[in-house]
Amino acid sequence: MFWILYRPLIVGRVNVPARGPVLLASNHLSSLDTVIIPTSAARPVQFLIKSSYFTRSGVLGRILRWFFTSIGGVPVYRATGRDARAALDAGSSILRAGSVFAVFPEGTRSRDGRLHEGHGGAAWMAYETGATLVPVGLIGTGTVKPLGHLVRGGSRIEVRFGAPLDLSDLEGVPAGKARREITERMMDAIAGLSGQERSGQVNASSRD
Repeated sequence: MFWILYRPLIVGRVNVPARGPVLLASNHLSSLDTVIIPTSAARPVQFLIKSSYFTRSGVLGRILRWFFTSIGGVPVYRATGRDARAALDAGSSILRAGSVFAVFPEGTRSRDGRLHEGHGGAAWMAYETGATLVPVGLIGTGTVKPLGHLVRGGSRIEVRFGAPLDLSDLEGVPAGKARREITERMMDAIAGLSGQERSGQVNASSRD
């Protein structure tokens, strides 16, 4: 269905290892991103998603629960403290099981189109689990319209899977310093794939 509606151009799918734990770290432009990544990857992908999508009542609520469960969504409460740590632990458990887990290091979607600074959670998971860290660049998900590719000159979504980041030189580096370096390398790689301008600031413009 999503291929018909958006017909995304997928680049670098072979960069996702066929086996073992993989952490996909992507920019975030639209709510569509949580669907485009798992439907574009060669392996099943799990990711955290707002718990409200799983708790709505009625027929719509049942449809949403079925849909997001089917594409690998894991419910999480948007909060701080123990709930935030629980989200990291959930992602780490998925990686330790040898699966693929996707995160948006910016935390929320970008409203101005720029790539904002990454939070440390993705780096923490990569550092703690030893998962292969693959950057992902999404292009056009915030502006493309369904069936827009059928219009002459219409835009298409692009999903770019980058080469896995080499973090071998960080062995033995103190954990805090290593996580900061991983975060910076990750965001540089995402910017290179997406072509976005780096804002140099944490994204505080979205309530998503």
